Amino acid sequence: MIRLHFRIFPRGTPSLDVGVRLQSIRKLKGLSQRELAKRAGVTNSTISMIEKNSVSPSISSLKKVLAGIPMSLVEFFSLEVEQDNHTQVVYKASELIDLSSGAVSMKLVGKAHPSRAIAFLDETYPPGSDTGDEMLTHEGEESGVLVDGRLELTVGSEIYILESGDSYYFESSKPHRFRNPFDAPARLISATTPANF
Repeated sequence: MIRLHFRIFPRGTPSLDVGVRLQSIRKLKGLSQRELAKRAGVTNSTISMIEKNSVSPSISSLKKVLAGIPMSLVEFFSLEVEQDNHTQVVYKASELIDLSSGAVSMKLVGKAHPSRAIAFLDETYPPGSDTGDEMLTHEGEESGVLVDGRLELTVGSEIYILESGDSYYFESSKPHRFRNPFDAPARLISATTPANF
């Protein structure tokens, strides 16, 4: 039986520095420590300690953490990662992350931000499009401003028609959906907590 062993090397050897590498890849994937811990089924402090090189994780522990990204051990150790502490502030139009689903276009701002607490979206709803037949629910809050067109917003049993310039704010735990039954596209700028995207 082959046993795999590895140790954390000092910060002077960044290519083998598991903590720095994990932090860099986590940020690259737009995950907070809390999000990664939840996905991997470990505590926040576990992720924090690995990233600070306070602990040297076993292969199985590291595999479990990487499953939350998701990423294999081979990818983890072979991926070229820019290891700096520079956090992007300005995002060009071409750098927004496209999260489009069906006909609805959703572009996310700040995907790579290391501790992103909100999902800030630029959404476009073509005529006849919607967020789906099922009502959406999750923890947190939602807010937005309709900048073009008209849009139907359902929250609970209430249906609202938003006109250009109208805004909304509600708890996301209430069942909700967006729909464009009108003839013109609708453009919505929205923010949601927590950052589920």
